[in-house]
Amino acid sequence: MTRAPPQPPSEAPEEQPSERYMSVLEHIEELRFRLFISGIFVVIGLGVSVFFGGEIIDFLKKPAEARGRGELELQFIEPFELFVTYFRVSLLGGLILGMPMIVYQGLRFVSPGLKPNERWWLYVTTFGTFVLFLGGVAFAYYIALPPALDFLLDFGGGEIAKANLRVGSYVDFVTRLLFWTGVSFQTPLVVMYLSRFGIVSAGQLLRWWRFAVVAAFVVAAIVTPTIDPVTQSLVAGPIIVLYFLGIVLAVLVRPRR
Repeated sequence: MTRAPPQPPSEAPEEQPSERYMSVLEHIEELRFRLFISGIFVVIGLGVSVFFGGEIIDFLKKPAEARGRGELELQFIEPFELFVTYFRVSLLGGLILGMPMIVYQGLRFVSPGLKPNERWWLYVTTFGTFVLFLGGVAFAYYIALPPALDFLLDFGGGEIAKANLRVGSYVDFVTRLLFWTGVSFQTPLVVMYLSRFGIVSAGQLLRWWRFAVVAAFVVAAIVTPTIDPVTQSLVAGPIIVLYFLGIVLAVLVRPRR
């Protein structure tokens, strides 16, 4: 009985890639969907903030009412000034309430094109950005803003002129200070990523500490509304500390050769 010759092994079918590549139009369509969902939550946050617009403005008035100055009475001299200010504050509240969904939709849009370790970096950076920004806003509201307003509102001892603030100018002044202080608190993340991408090293950043101190006071002079050294030092001090914290993070995340 003759044995049949062995058959050559059959070629295994090629595995189909699990990833599906999207066209440009599909990317645009998904981006539009993500923006639409984010916009819905911003509108919902705006609707909620409209009911608390007065309370938000009262909250922004608290730093000016510190140290026994009494209740701050704001005025408006244009017909639409109070309405525009109220709407601006409500829109700001809507953006804050809708920000988690905006960030979530943004992460969902970019995450399919990232590797698992890159996604982890993205999530950690997003969380750190939120924490540092809120920390900067809280620092400006509770630490930097009261002495700055004391200097501005009590300048001249009240003998030259008395403060009679417009609601639009005051709210714009306070919100700008809060926002830019929160942005300046992103210093450690900026320093960390400069090291992560190999643009600068931790050693270079440490050698540049004198320039960093000068830059911190320049930023504080731009952010703070006053020229007194006390207020500027209150803002520049944390920025310097955050710079050295960024150097520590730069050592931890420096790329391996």
